[in-house]
Amino acid sequence: MPTSSRDASPSSAFLALENGAYRASDLTRGPWHPDHQHAGPPIALVAREIERAAAALEMTHVARLTANLFRPIPIADLTVEARSDYVGRNVAHFSASLRAGGKEVARCTALAQREAPVDVPSRLPGHPLPAAPRSVEDSVVKKFPFDPELAGYQDLIESRVAEGEFFKGPSAVWFRMRYPLVAGEEPSALQRVAVAADSGNGISSVLDWRRYLFVNSDLTINLLRRPQGEWICIDARTLVGPAGGGIAEARIFDSLGLAGRSTQSLSIRLRD
Repeated sequence: MPTSSRDASPSSAFLALENGAYRASDLTRGPWHPDHQHAGPPIALVAREIERAAAALEMTHVARLTANLFRPIPIADLTVEARSDYVGRNVAHFSASLRAGGKEVARCTALAQREAPVDVPSRLPGHPLPAAPRSVEDSVVKKFPFDPELAGYQDLIESRVAEGEFFKGPSAVWFRMRYPLVAGEEPSALQRVAVAADSGNGISSVLDWRRYLFVNSDLTINLLRRPQGEWICIDARTLVGPAGGGIAEARIFDSLGLAGRSTQSLSIRLRD
């Protein structure tokens, strides 16, 4: 049985322990199983370790983060190990492993870049970059309709719908973390994006949750710049193939406009 915090009133997604370990709180619980985490918070935890390794090399912009999800991630004690695979003058490649109960549950890779100011023409095709469908202030406050009897991801984040509706096709939702990722720390921009982006396939779902499973086994985030502020908008759509496959794709916005994109590969099955 996993060692879970099961704190009646958790104040962060994770608590840092000794020797590089972390204890997940109930705020990480996802919608698929009461003992399993939503993948957003643990992916953000791995991103935190990669960011630290990259910053030590003065690579301050993580341009890509890919998470491969091997197993359901339990609400339990976790360990994260990050390493550099290649370090060049302006870019560096990283990989990291997430483990629970002695098993590797996820593996991530990332590309980090050295930031430097660059003068670019003012009238490039496709620019200025688009803005989110609606601002945070003009969007409708709505809570994720997960089990109200159990604390979980829906309590970790605050959500506002900018376009569409939850779980009824293409939609855009603003996310803000209501609690720290790790106790005592302010989440970084990348961590905020990771927590939000893994919800793309949920907010834009086109299949009936009562009849189908459409779990993502990966998440790739590409950022053209570091997002600003607490609020992140995920403007997502789900596309379904004929043989149990699908993809969820999203544009990622902050208050300044487009900041990046994300994709998720979906495995679609009928529920038992």
